Amino acid sequence: MTRHDVTRRGLLGQSLGLVGAGLVSAGLGGHGQPARAATPKKPSGGRHKQPNILFIMADDMGYADLSCYGRRDYETPAIDSLAADGLRFMQGYANSAVCSATRTGLITGRYQYRLPVGLEEPIGMRDIGLPPDHPTLPSLLRGLGYSTTLIGKWHLGLLPKYGPLKSGYDHFWGFRGGGVDYFTHKYAGQHDLWDDDREIHEKGYLTDLLAERALEVIDGYAQTDKSFFISLHVNAPHWPWEGPADEAEAIRLDADGKPTALMHYDGGSQHIYAQMVTRLDMQVGRILQRLDELGLADDTIVIFTSDNGGERFADTWPFTGRKTELLEGGLRIPAIVRWPAYVPAGVSSEQVMISMDWLPTLLAAAGGAPDPAYPTDGLNLLPFLADPAIAQERTLCWRYKNLDQQACRMGDWKYLKILENTFLFNVVDDPLERANMKDRMPEKMAQLKAAFHAWESQMLPLDPESSTHGFTAETLADHFGAEMKNSVPPR
Repeated sequence: MTRHDVTRRGLLGQSLGLVGAGLVSAGLGGHGQPARAATPKKPSGGRHKQPNILFIMADDMGYADLSCYGRRDYETPAIDSLAADGLRFMQGYANSAVCSATRTGLITGRYQYRLPVGLEEPIGMRDIGLPPDHPTLPSLLRGLGYSTTLIGKWHLGLLPKYGPLKSGYDHFWGFRGGGVDYFTHKYAGQHDLWDDDREIHEKGYLTDLLAERALEVIDGYAQTDKSFFISLHVNAPHWPWEGPADEAEAIRLDADGKPTALMHYDGGSQHIYAQMVTRLDMQVGRILQRLDELGLADDTIVIFTSDNGGERFADTWPFTGRKTELLEGGLRIPAIVRWPAYVPAGVSSEQVMISMDWLPTLLAAAGGAPDPAYPTDGLNLLPFLADPAIAQERTLCWRYKNLDQQACRMGDWKYLKILENTFLFNVVDDPLERANMKDRMPEKMAQLKAAFHAWESQMLPLDPESSTHGFTAETLADHFGAEMKNSVPPR
């Protein structure tokens, strides 16, 4: 029995033990040493000259919420099989510590701070969104001949000014805001489920509904000669904390009537969180199985990642911090790529990467390039996918309005500022960000601070009216003493 046999059986829902054996044989124990020589395969010669692309993005999934990244209390065999058949990035970052800001960076391939919509952390009640005339990953792929569909979360502005169909997607099936209940499909009492620009009402658990739609779309595209780009941006494991059998909790929250009811700090548990993630994993397995059955697996790039670091029940080990925070736990995410025609199986990469890298990478894979009028801030990852043993040093920066947070990663070093407190960490040797080296290495501290401020001078200034969010002592007990500081004036 080959490793490939084992992982495909995992996709078909066989025992977790077999999948675990496949991951061990693929060399995915420890910190991800390559299982075999990282030599890209030649294209399979299938019916598509350009690869299909299936981009799966979870919502608020922590770095270690998948068993192939270290989750200990449940297993995710289907998503793990992507790693066994492909590549894991071990130093993957989100463009932001919250959702709509990262989604701006992802879809434009640029730092979100270049656009007013990207200053929202996240988009709230303001009438703001992604400008329809800005080139996007789906619009550029559509220009290369791709069919494009978004299934799931949009969160880049509301009708009539903004929407997926205005920004490069041929079709949309999902919700427009930042999140909805898994059963009622409401947020703050407002129903939010759409088929293109038509509001629809469906019964069922949201993760299941999104997967069913993905299967239908894949079936339809399989009957055409065009390559496809499917963005499957699921709600899980974002709050509300509801597993497939928790409709009673949805009814309770719907009756609550408060605009913030879905955040329910009186709900959730590790057990419920496990049910949410494992249900997502099961549905990912069904989708991967369908690609197999249709003969599309070898011609399809499958990516699995998250929009930001984990929320309150997530596992962010070996990092501290979480969503809304520029500590590593708020920014570090899983990032897996399976592309049998190009990416060696069972390997990992230490290349530092970020959400906005996907635009130049996928355009290059499709034979295209970013719009020169809107130059990308991202990095084409194809060389690192072909040879995971190589890596190049780079500098990345972040800013977050709440608590006036700043961060700059340069090589192994990271500058971090929270309110008036500043830090210098070697995040490779010290991923917990405990040993503050700023006084021992003042020149390195000055170098990273200067790099941050040089970068920030090229971005839009902070917007005093923009939305921001963070956890406080009232919402999370381990944040004792923390308050919202969201009135930071622009510098």
